[in-house]
Amino acid sequence: MNLFEKFSIEPNNEDYYKIAFTHSSYAIVHRLKYDYERLEFLGDSILNMLVAEYLYKKYPKYGEGKLTKLRANFVCQSALINYSHDLGLDEYLRVSADEMNLTENEIQAITSDIFESFLGALFLDQGLRYTKRFISKIIFRYIDDEKIFFYDYKSELKEYCDSHEMKIEYEVTGEEGVPHDKTFIVVVHLNDEEMGEGTGKNKKEAEQAAAKEAIEKLR
Repeated sequence: MNLFEKFSIEPNNEDYYKIAFTHSSYAIVHRLKYDYERLEFLGDSILNMLVAEYLYKKYPKYGEGKLTKLRANFVCQSALINYSHDLGLDEYLRVSADEMNLTENEIQAITSDIFESFLGALFLDQGLRYTKRFISKIIFRYIDDEKIFFYDYKSELKEYCDSHEMKIEYEVTGEEGVPHDKTFIVVVHLNDEEMGEGTGKNKKEAEQAAAKEAIEKLR
């Protein structure tokens, strides 16, 4: 189905949407002078602002720290991938996976990216009010249902260590794979004792996995 028919969009400038679904690999192979990265940057800012506004109004008694944690849950990569699949945005993606040898992790990252680039295109083409209505239908229901996309194990472990006056340190103990598809191995130490090990496609993800293992041991 046509993108505009699917979402009942009457476009003012169709080029925004063409750009929004063009990955750099496709642009390189087809010698295009554009890709979705600038729109992704714009969409990321709009998404964070609108989710923050909704949380601010929904939870008037929550402080800055708790609101920040809540927002992170609904704008993390796992959440964006979920939204993108909900909308079927991957059907419109222009990516040259074979030519550029993209990995599964990179494809997942791209799937989350295009949700933000699509929002950027919507904002430029339809305006903020329309974009806010669109986001409210896709995302705000997950907020109301208290859907968990991301659990911050590092914050929980830090709170535990602070309350028990324990020193916490993360150490990268290894890296595996080629430069564009690395796996990081991280160990977390509590009072110089190894308490957890985790792996991830970036250091933050590996640290979260290590913190999760440490919390499970502490429990």
